[in-house]
Amino acid sequence: MRPHASVLHLDLDAFFAAVEQRDKPSLRGKPVIVGGIGPRGVVSTASYEARTFGVHSAMPMHEARRRCPHAAFLSGRFGAYRAASGIVMGLLRELSPLVEPLSLDEAFVDLAVGERSLEPGAVLAEVAALKLRLAEATGGLTASVGVGSSKFIAKVATELAKPDGVRLVAPGTEVEVIAPLPARAIPGIGPVTMEKLARLGVSNVADLQRLSPRELVRELGRAQGEWIAALAFARDDRPVEPDRETKSISVEDTFETDVTDRMALDAVVERDATGVARRLSAAGLFARTITLKARYPDFTTLTRSRTLDGATDAAETIAAVARVLLDTIDVPRGLRLLGVGVAGLTESAQEALFELAPVEPGERSPVERGATPAVNPSGPDQLNQGEVENRASAGVEFVEDSGLTHTGVPTMARRPAGYRPGDDVVHDEQGAGWVWGTGLGRVTVRFETAETGPGPVRTFAVDDPALRPAQG
Repeated sequence: MRPHASVLHLDLDAFFAAVEQRDKPSLRGKPVIVGGIGPRGVVSTASYEARTFGVHSAMPMHEARRRCPHAAFLSGRFGAYRAASGIVMGLLRELSPLVEPLSLDEAFVDLAVGERSLEPGAVLAEVAALKLRLAEATGGLTASVGVGSSKFIAKVATELAKPDGVRLVAPGTEVEVIAPLPARAIPGIGPVTMEKLARLGVSNVADLQRLSPRELVRELGRAQGEWIAALAFARDDRPVEPDRETKSISVEDTFETDVTDRMALDAVVERDATGVARRLSAAGLFARTITLKARYPDFTTLTRSRTLDGATDAAETIAAVARVLLDTIDVPRGLRLLGVGVAGLTESAQEALFELAPVEPGERSPVERGATPAVNPSGPDQLNQGEVENRASAGVEFVEDSGLTHTGVPTMARRPAGYRPGDDVVHDEQGAGWVWGTGLGRVTVRFETAETGPGPVRTFAVDDPALRPAQG
């Protein structure tokens, strides 16, 4: 164990939703939910205003709508998220060359490099300066920061600091700090494992500390039992691993509650496949091998892969193969993690020797489907009556970062790809704004930006030549 609290963990607060609130003044202080905006979608991020209604990530979107019907439901803008993430990661690399990004909004930093003082006061002052610079550089985003003697303790400290706080766990106090926490605070303890531990009288970490490693191994198996026994006493010597040469690309979702709904998991697969495809395209790469990673509640992790005859960067191909691989997973058992990845990267595409299976009978392609309003009308900013009725009846499925938002309602009109709820648009006369809702051949736009106050709402024909998606 390290003698100093020198591992920093940073987690941007409600990141996707916070970026939307930053860029959309009318949504500041209001519940915002980002993710799959239809009944088959899942919540990616909920603002803290939405969390007070019980909405959380990985929740089915239909449940989020039931709990918080007055929220703004947005499909996400990965360009904006990636830009903000790049600023934050750059600030972290100014602190230390040893930065381990976990996702767009989360990273570990090893502070035990260079000539800095590792005394708690000096570290806390450095963190305070970092948070100020982060807020200034990102236009007001906030982050929770934890510092500890290991990755585990730093991440626990971040959870204790949320939202927008700082917590440093002094070396020597780790066991005392984690003792009152729920046993689920330890990575690897999901619902199934918790059921087994409950039979031993375990409810919090202090209860785990009273058990011997032998008891845990007997109940959970050697690998998981030894892992949990070590973390119960804050023993974690994993190093902070900085970026390496890209040999594979993957996107993973860890769910707050175990997911058994196959349709919700299919939506996650499509969203993650789109994210992987975007990263492939940005890097100018193609992939021959597609991988699906799944983790059960007891922390058992499975990986399934398929190698193509050719190389691809197409989201549709990656998603189709990943869905086939998901067929081999025991979904009713529940999943706490699901991820899509690619490997076998090459700089040239190759023609596949076979075609993917066609769309199943009765299933329509995304371009044959329409969309529905993103925000429930309230006050003076009303959709017309047809759009209000359509909002109540239409179901929308979201494919993250793909430009596709579609519904199974046959009477819905087609609309151009890119007019998704929350997307940035420009009108020749009205200027910059964002898509407030679409449907029935129309698109409703709120004209405002991060630099303006809340702006007016206007509705246009979906093919209005004066309206177009914003560039970038």
